[in-house]
Amino acid sequence: MADTDTDVIVVGAGPTGLTLAAELRLGGARVTVVERLAEPTGQSRGLGFTARAMEAFDQRGLLPRFGMPEISPVGHFGGVRFDYTVLPGAHFGARGIPQSRTEAVLEGWATELGAVVHRGWEFTGLEAGDAAVEITVRTPEGPGRLRASYLVGADGGHSPVREAAGIAFPGTPAARVMYLADVVGRGLRPRPLGERLEHGMVMAAPLTDGVDRIIVCPDGAPPREDAAPVTFAEVADAWRRLTGEDIADAGTEWVSSFTDATRQAATYRAGRVLLAGD
Repeated sequence: MADTDTDVIVVGAGPTGLTLAAELRLGGARVTVVERLAEPTGQSRGLGFTARAMEAFDQRGLLPRFGMPEISPVGHFGGVRFDYTVLPGAHFGARGIPQSRTEAVLEGWATELGAVVHRGWEFTGLEAGDAAVEITVRTPEGPGRLRASYLVGADGGHSPVREAAGIAFPGTPAARVMYLADVVGRGLRPRPLGERLEHGMVMAAPLTDGVDRIIVCPDGAPPREDAAPVTFAEVADAWRRLTGEDIADAGTEWVSSFTDATRQAATYRAGRVLLAGD
């Protein structure tokens, strides 16, 4: 596979990486996006975006691509409720828009502007010099190399780019685990802004007809010791212990978990390697 020269390589085709690619194209830079996944998963942690994100999308003429999003006057962060109805004209943001839809809009925008997106290409290493940075990738056709003036890691909290660049990631390790799942066919009672119960907090909100997103935050649940994916049996057990409702026989579209680990990159730039995102 022949080397490819570009101005900027972005690793990660999530909202941050795709937005960056489009903005760089607006500035005239040649951009190549490298994404490990061959196809979008269709799964969505995020189910909307903030008022500031709406403003940014509107400034770029993207808001109509989302149709007519539902505007929410209230929202939450970490179970803390925010009510913007006390401020005339203010709102929390748009809801009911899965992250998969946001990524599809942003990828369409970036590619329309001329960004090149390579899916199924996995970043495996880098060599950074004074004048350029070169990365190695694993592709369906075999190993390859890409060379650019700059490299941006927009590849998440476990960023291989950050690790390869030797950037420290200090912070507080996880002390608890929380779960989420998209439950099919149960018509659960909505708990949209979180409900504090005796042994933790739960949330439930309808996504589409017949599908509810639940989040379960049990008190005192330690982080998992192994890397095995969470099962719906674990989620359903935690839900039953907190709410008394048995959903063990429900269908699911997606099951995942997250923790309260709190870390931040020690620096967002190491020479010609930069980091972007959370």
